[in-house]
Amino acid sequence: MKNKRGPAPACSRQGPVPACLKQGFTLLELMVVLVILSLLAMIALPRFFNRIDDAKVTTARVQIQNLETALRLFYLDNGLYPNTDQGLKALVERPGDVKNWREGGYLEKGAVPKDPWTNDYVYRSPGNESREYEIICLGRDGKEGGSEVDADIKSWEEEK
Repeated sequence: MKNKRGPAPACSRQGPVPACLKQGFTLLELMVVLVILSLLAMIALPRFFNRIDDAKVTTARVQIQNLETALRLFYLDNGLYPNTDQGLKALVERPGDVKNWREGGYLEKGAVPKDPWTNDYVYRSPGNESREYEIICLGRDGKEGGSEVDADIKSWEEEK
């Protein structure tokens, strides 16, 4: 069966740009594609940013667990937890009244980590309600209280 159209036309070299190279997308077609991509971005980006917030909350929980482990080691060596004034810094710098402090401290990197939002963790010892200590991450807003990502993450509360 023969092609009814005939042979493909050769690229004519009339003018500065050959006619076969002038084919492309119209402005309307490009605008439609941009609108579709914008709509997809409006749907996908909020989900992506929520995942970032979820990851930061998970990171804070893991860091609190690591701090609790270091506090337990401190307690095993010294028979007490650092008081509120000594704070978590006692895990990396020897407090004056402690005799069996581990050389090098109790945290691997030699520094107390900041929470995922670059705030300091709140440490109290003794804690409220007869808890031996409390470690609190104040959430994204850096203030006590709040809800969702701004909610406080507390060492004594179960993961929600």
